[in-house]
Amino acid sequence: MIALGIILLIIGMVAGISILWSIGVALIVIGAVLWILGSVGHAVGGRKHYW
Repeated sequence: MIALGIILLIIGMVAGISILWSIGVALIVIGAVLWILGSVGHAVGGRKHYW
């Protein structure tokens, strides 16, 4: 999810499409939150670990 967010962020910046940039930032933030929750041991989406 973080990788997809970075790709969309780069495409949005290069092409000047602000909606792709916004979606990319949102995906990066959501991916980081899920990664942190999974790394501290909280179950995320019914899974003990989130990759």
